[in-house]
Amino acid sequence: MRRLAAASVCVLALATVSAAPAPQVQSPFDRAASPAPRSRIDELVFARLKQLGIAPAREATDAVFLRRAFLDLTGTLPTAAEAREFIGDPSPGKRASLIDKLLERGEFADYWAMKWGDTLRIKSEFPINLWPNAVQAYHQWVRASVRDNVPYDRFARTLLTSSGSNFRVGPVNFYRAVQNKAARTIAAAVALTFMGVRTDAWPKERLDAMAVFFSQIAYKPTGEWKEEIVYFDAGQPLPARPRGAAGFPLPDGTATGIAAGQDPREAFAAWLTAPGNPFFARAAVNRAWYWIFGRGIVQEPDDIRPDNPPSNPELLAYLEKAFVESGYDFKGLWRLILNSATYQLSSIAPAPSEQAEANFAYAILRPLDAEVLVDALNQITGASEQYQSAIPEPYTFIPPDQRSIALPDGSITSAFLETFGRPPRDSGLASERSTRASASQRLQLLNGGDVQRKIQQGPKMQALLQGGGGGGIQVLNNLYLTILSRFPTESEAQTVGVYMQAAGTTPAQRRQAVLDVVWALLNSAEFRYRH
Repeated sequence: MRRLAAASVCVLALATVSAAPAPQVQSPFDRAASPAPRSRIDELVFARLKQLGIAPAREATDAVFLRRAFLDLTGTLPTAAEAREFIGDPSPGKRASLIDKLLERGEFADYWAMKWGDTLRIKSEFPINLWPNAVQAYHQWVRASVRDNVPYDRFARTLLTSSGSNFRVGPVNFYRAVQNKAARTIAAAVALTFMGVRTDAWPKERLDAMAVFFSQIAYKPTGEWKEEIVYFDAGQPLPARPRGAAGFPLPDGTATGIAAGQDPREAFAAWLTAPGNPFFARAAVNRAWYWIFGRGIVQEPDDIRPDNPPSNPELLAYLEKAFVESGYDFKGLWRLILNSATYQLSSIAPAPSEQAEANFAYAILRPLDAEVLVDALNQITGASEQYQSAIPEPYTFIPPDQRSIALPDGSITSAFLETFGRPPRDSGLASERSTRASASQRLQLLNGGDVQRKIQQGPKMQALLQGGGGGGIQVLNNLYLTILSRFPTESEAQTVGVYMQAAGTTPAQRRQAVLDVVWALLNSAEFRYRH
């Protein structure tokens, strides 16, 4: 409790991203110059803002961009050395170069396999019940697809048309990762995942028509416990097409034929991934924008419907066209978005409002994902997380250095992950991931025993305390670079210096003062939020 009182002055003095700094002090969050459009994305966003009379934020500083790009592409903080090098690099093209490098890192594949795992419901236990062997196969396939930048149309077709053992053919688990095996349930999952559409309000006939394409999926067990073969059963009767129809109705009102003996899934996948499909690429780029900005051009990202229009229709149309023309290249889409001036705006809004946020006038503050937050704490302190799973074997042992973003199974969890809103992966809805701060989260960071243990006993913290002579500027710089990915401002350095001097001169007192500063930084909004 002494820390709660003694370090409170430090918390109040440390920078946060919730308010703009005093005009006479150079901001650690944005540059003085107004942003200039550098891409078609910017032209469309800034034109919309001008039409609405909304001023965009200024450009984010190099330190803010570095941290944001690391978190958005890899779910990982930069190291102190990486932050120091990037901030000190005078090269004009260093931001584009950083984006290219991050896209090739192993953490990129880990993090985006995690994001797709939420959407594709990759978990072992109820209500999905994939079981660990199937989860491993499914996750490995998704991660390899992300790593190799498999074109998104091929990624979707493979998920929709694969057959085989769920233990050996990872993508067939798409059809098992639903709460029952009824064709209508599968059709609803397909619409949500690949069309960004919730079918709850669809007329019964429309969903029934789509379900026809999944009506000949069959499942059979093998001699191995919990293994199933997913396959196209041509012996099951295909429902008759509507009287007088030219073919089987599709969700856009057109129709397609299904040849005798043809797997109906193939006919549906061919329609879905065709360049002119009105749902597929549009839903993909809107979901991608949501993942990067924290808000879709159509919000929510899986609720696209005529009465929920995009905030910037021209922007959505441009991204859709660019994505199709690129050959459904997701890494190319990330480059396009992250290199834009829009992405690189500061989170310090000239005039924050719902309309300004909906039109991306500034970077939206977002809490770190639960997995990203615990990994950041472990990266900073050198500590590890203790995981548990309701499924007893064969994957209950998790190595101490396992990062949460690389967990393959949504059933493997920890108390910290549960507290900070990790999604249950029951439905595939984006809203499953909680982004609301709670009292229990604040208490966990402020005074949780596990967080305190990591701060006080983590090996990296010990090494940091031993290097640079206690409370010197070297230690302070390293703390800020390690935790906030930037150098302290002059005002912050002075405030911390006063606090350190007041704490005492013995080694134990100086050590405790440094730990108080670490605790204060970890509890700042600047650390806990993407900004």
